[in-house]
Amino acid sequence: MKNGLTKASAMMLIFTLLFGLFGLMTAPVHADTALFTIESENAQLSSDLQVVTEIYGQPKPGFSGSGFVWMQNSGTITFTVTVPETGMYAISTRYMQELSPDGRLQYLSVNGVTKGSYMLPYTTEWSNFDFGFHKLKQGSNTIQLKAGWGFSYFDTFTVDYADLDPLDVQPVLTDPEATPETQTLMNYLTEVYGNHIISGQQEIYGGGNNGDYELEFDWIYNLTGKYPAIRGFDLMNYNPLYGWEDGTTERMIDWVNNRGGIATASWHINVPRDFTSYQLGEFVDWKDASYKPTETNFNTANAVVPGTKEYQYVMMTIEDLAEQLQTLQNNNVPVIFRPYHEAEGNGGLNGEGAWFWWASAGAEVYKQLWDQLYTELTETYGLHNLIWTYNSYVYNTSPAWYPGDDQVDIVGYDKYNTIYNRNDGLSGVPNEDAITSIFYQLVDLTDGKKMVAMTENDTVPSVQNLTEEKAGWLYFCPWYGEHLMSSAFNYPDTLKTLYQSNYVITLDELPDLKGDNPTPSAAITPVNATYDKAENLGQDISVSLTLNGHQLASITNGNYTLASGQDYTESGAAVVLSKSYLSTLPLGQNALTFHFSGGKNAVLTVNVVDGGVHLPVGDLTIQSFNGNTSASTNGISPKFKVINTGDSAIQLSDIKLRYYYTIDGENAQSFWCDWASIGSANVTSKFVKLATPVAGADYVLEMGFTSSAGTLNPGESAEIQARFSKTNWSNYNQANDYSFKSSSSQYVNNEQVTGYMNDQLVWGIEP
Repeated sequence: MKNGLTKASAMMLIFTLLFGLFGLMTAPVHADTALFTIESENAQLSSDLQVVTEIYGQPKPGFSGSGFVWMQNSGTITFTVTVPETGMYAISTRYMQELSPDGRLQYLSVNGVTKGSYMLPYTTEWSNFDFGFHKLKQGSNTIQLKAGWGFSYFDTFTVDYADLDPLDVQPVLTDPEATPETQTLMNYLTEVYGNHIISGQQEIYGGGNNGDYELEFDWIYNLTGKYPAIRGFDLMNYNPLYGWEDGTTERMIDWVNNRGGIATASWHINVPRDFTSYQLGEFVDWKDASYKPTETNFNTANAVVPGTKEYQYVMMTIEDLAEQLQTLQNNNVPVIFRPYHEAEGNGGLNGEGAWFWWASAGAEVYKQLWDQLYTELTETYGLHNLIWTYNSYVYNTSPAWYPGDDQVDIVGYDKYNTIYNRNDGLSGVPNEDAITSIFYQLVDLTDGKKMVAMTENDTVPSVQNLTEEKAGWLYFCPWYGEHLMSSAFNYPDTLKTLYQSNYVITLDELPDLKGDNPTPSAAITPVNATYDKAENLGQDISVSLTLNGHQLASITNGNYTLASGQDYTESGAAVVLSKSYLSTLPLGQNALTFHFSGGKNAVLTVNVVDGGVHLPVGDLTIQSFNGNTSASTNGISPKFKVINTGDSAIQLSDIKLRYYYTIDGENAQSFWCDWASIGSANVTSKFVKLATPVAGADYVLEMGFTSSAGTLNPGESAEIQARFSKTNWSNYNQANDYSFKSSSSQYVNNEQVTGYMNDQLVWGIEP
């Protein structure tokens, strides 16, 4: 929960973020050759920067290019990169920083919007530093690095496709004695994770809304026609001070058992403001209790020391909590349980940024508190209906607060950045950013072993941002009141679009999670099929669906969504893939993904062959894949590997490659060779318009090599990473292109790219 006091800490939070916002980011794994690399001396430099080869007369060998940029205490380095599709990209630099062991501060902006500040670690050797994942728009993007404390040397800057975690989490709970209902819920959560986001909403507590606990939920239904699948509760009022029955436990039972929803609960447990005078067991009015460390003299460090009054008090709170959790367990209600939340607060190791008493003694005591609670509830009280959820942040100190994989099932993050800490360059409007970079930092916190959820938020991210950025949040859960219902925090149209999209799971779309057996995911039969392009051999492919209560949402091939009624027809529990669509697929294996309203996706692998065509026999093999697999794109980026499979050397100048495609709107075109193992300058190109268009092609990109490219000895290969666009940057439709491969992300044989030696076809099949 956020409130006025914590918001007043914003200046401290902003300062802390400057030092730690991206401290957790693990360096993404790049391909051998990045999408884009620029020498710093070739970037646009402000007048106060120098291109040098030495510092104060001391050479700094090992740089690439003609030198490196020496950034002192001011200046900007700016460059432009063109990317083939809107999405997440990794930005990094090769640098040296030998002035300060504490790091040197720099600022990164993308398209004029500051994306954060970064402390470049101390290093006396050329090293790599990753600025994390950032959303770039299709086409041209401007990236700028600005000196903070400066005094660093920059050799190159690189932009590459983000290497995103696959988000494949096993449904293994930390509690091996988990109840069947709890395991069933965990199974379902791991099935939908990364494929959908589950909708949630926090209810008001303590009799707010004049006792109308349904206010937010009815508001959502009246707006969207849907109810959230997850309902957030708070167990704070079951306490040994002023404790009273506010009906929370009964509402949890009703939500899960009668309405078929999922329950999550936080625990804003209070302590007496004047703990020194407090006598264990005495009544304390709620006005004389607090969870804020600035409003109590409660000594949190003593809470984990047996025999102290603080320890005895915490044991009393756990006993009251356990009574309610036992009632829930007796009624077969599993709970996504989020105790001691938002611990780190504004950051720091020793509780200096704490918003709540349970964090005021620092990270080590906090982890002892967590272990104490986990052990008491699971072992002393025998409670096994809990999915343990830990709130983390992404400061450089955050890993020190993590209780450990053996006591955490889900990692949560509370997104309150509509007013403070936003990085979208806007103000005064809802912040619909998917905060994807933060999401993947939290994934990295556990090396991808735990699911990551947006356990509280103000503005819900837009479905466009969630899907474009592949932000795989397990669920969202807005706080009550204005955080949900005010247009300052959420645009109603955005919420309506989100709730009605196939990507969001609502209450009516949940499977039966109460049965003895969990509702399985949908399945397809067969999972492998063959399509023959040869005349009179190709037939429709029929696929049977075992829906298990789900519905077919869509079928995709890479980034292309098949058109219902055109590419396939659906009737009952069967789908027929039309041969007119199948005939457009390239030879080899093609993965068609079946998406359902819930559960896991299913994949049909279609092996496309052509029994009527015989491949030429030669000493050349061409492999390829497409760096950009979007169906619609303003830039096509094929990558090629030419391999000498013969027993004698081949002159590269004798070789030509042809890539076949449809131009989708006549216009002049431009070609770039981003990188080639034999040198980009040795690659030639021309665009050839076919006199007679054929299926999948009305144009050919023909590439060749200069005499300076040299030879390929037997077994050797040459790689070319190319890119081409229309000069007006209008889109191509790659989905129907003869040479396009949507299913490969690494080099594979591609017979739809043809190879010639001395103008004789030696590889591939011409369309």
